[in-house]
Amino acid sequence: MENNILISCTDVTMNYEKKVAVENVSFDVCKGDYLCIVGENGSGKSTLMKGLLGLMKINSGEINYKGIKQTEIGYLPQQTIIQRDFPASVSEVVLSGCLNQNGLRPFFSGKQREKAFKNMQLLGITDIAKKSYRDLSGGQQQRVLLARALSATRQLLILDEPVTGLDPVVTAEMYGIIKHLNSHGITVIMVSHDIPSAVKYATKILHMGRTLQFFGSVEDYMKTDIYLKMIGED
Repeated sequence: MENNILISCTDVTMNYEKKVAVENVSFDVCKGDYLCIVGENGSGKSTLMKGLLGLMKINSGEINYKGIKQTEIGYLPQQTIIQRDFPASVSEVVLSGCLNQNGLRPFFSGKQREKAFKNMQLLGITDIAKKSYRDLSGGQQQRVLLARALSATRQLLILDEPVTGLDPVVTAEMYGIIKHLNSHGITVIMVSHDIPSAVKYATKILHMGRTLQFFGSVEDYMKTDIYLKMIGED
């Protein structure tokens, strides 16, 4: 099991706006996991995720990366209005996922362009490669951003509420795509408010409440009082 660990968090504590948002949280992310981080608003989910990405500092504890670098994690953030209006082509947005791999090199390599194209094929967006990102539907934009995140990684995606604002049909499509990627070797960490979909698709659940409320298999999570309370069956 030790050889399968990608990220190990030990007693991680983090502040948000000078208040403790994550307190003494410990868990491991292993290769092939589909981990959903759930919990009520203000429970520290997004703060913890940003700590994993290095976007926020941790105040105490340790986050250790084993077999993966922080810069090799593919990240799909929640979109802002400004991001939805980004003036670039689909292919340019997807290719930009390779930027962290370039170091000081200003140009993309042939291999990077090939990888970006394969990810567009995988997400079914090659037919809109030349279209402006700002002119796409919400579902198309999320596919583009997921292809971009895949271009940044070979093994780990972190997704922050990837289906927010999407209609039910497109939401189901996105969940299906993410599950497909996971079944083909991509480890997934997803922040979600959608408990029913989390237990349907994930393999592990991490339930936050500032401190760690639960970490383990979906099967064990569904036996807990905290799960029953979240779905209104307490």
